[in-house]
Amino acid sequence: MIEIPESNTIANQLNKTIKGKKIVSVITNTHPHKFAFFYNDSKGYNDLLKGKIIGGANAYGGQISISSVEESKIKNDFNKYSDNNLNSLENRNKFTDEEMIIVLGEDTLIKYIDGEEIPEKNQLLIKFEDSTAIVCSARMYAQLHVSLANNYKNEYFDIAVNKPSPLSDNFDFEYFENLISEVRPISSVKSFLATKQRIPGLGNGTLQDILFNAKINPKSKLKKLSKEDKINLFNSIKRTLFEMTDNGGRNTEKTLFGEYGGYEVILSSKTFKNPCTLCGDKIIKESYLGGTIYYCPTCQELKTS
Repeated sequence: MIEIPESNTIANQLNKTIKGKKIVSVITNTHPHKFAFFYNDSKGYNDLLKGKIIGGANAYGGQISISSVEESKIKNDFNKYSDNNLNSLENRNKFTDEEMIIVLGEDTLIKYIDGEEIPEKNQLLIKFEDSTAIVCSARMYAQLHVSLANNYKNEYFDIAVNKPSPLSDNFDFEYFENLISEVRPISSVKSFLATKQRIPGLGNGTLQDILFNAKINPKSKLKKLSKEDKINLFNSIKRTLFEMTDNGGRNTEKTLFGEYGGYEVILSSKTFKNPCTLCGDKIIKESYLGGTIYYCPTCQELKTS
């Protein structure tokens, strides 16, 4: 699943590999997938993108936005299209029918192709003039959106664009406390962090190490958290997500080049059978709120009072 570390890693890699490249063709649904979600009719993607130039990629929560425009406009003002301008709702409304936006997210495998064989099971293939390509494949499900920039309507994307990323200075402790104050005190920490798009791109995957590092149980109620707990949780969100991103994503997820990220996940389906790295206790695996949680019952004691 693409979360904050992966979206930022892949966006940076896209900017180093495809920015300025010309699209020559777009092929969709080579291998149809029930949970590959397109924006309107995917058959029109080729007409929308063919001949366009990639302006740049940006990460918003767990989504990756790629701008593309007519070659003549890129030549006139490349920088205008290679930053964030296409992505805010306000700015998207200013553009004409020539500017496009590509938005990728969810459980999408995004791979850069340069000479190697294109995977047969893909749902979106974007080919460039220099014979390289970007291929997107759904694992469980995938977001594969292409639209006119000024017509793109996606509530979750707009929320992610307009909320501060935990990687930014705007996501400070005051902002974090305000988020907590908007949630019912009986809500669990997992519910607070990983639902309702409160922190876009922070999902059930990154949640595990964040809570382990903060020494907080995912089932603990917000009303049971002390001031110190909240400070520890805030600091863990900032530090853990930065470390994951700085290391090129988690080692449970792949980068643009088909390699696993460099951050070694502490708690996941691959590690929970190992004892706690801090105390040696057995890691607990449970189903909770529509997903799986992992925690150390000693280091992440469930507070009841």
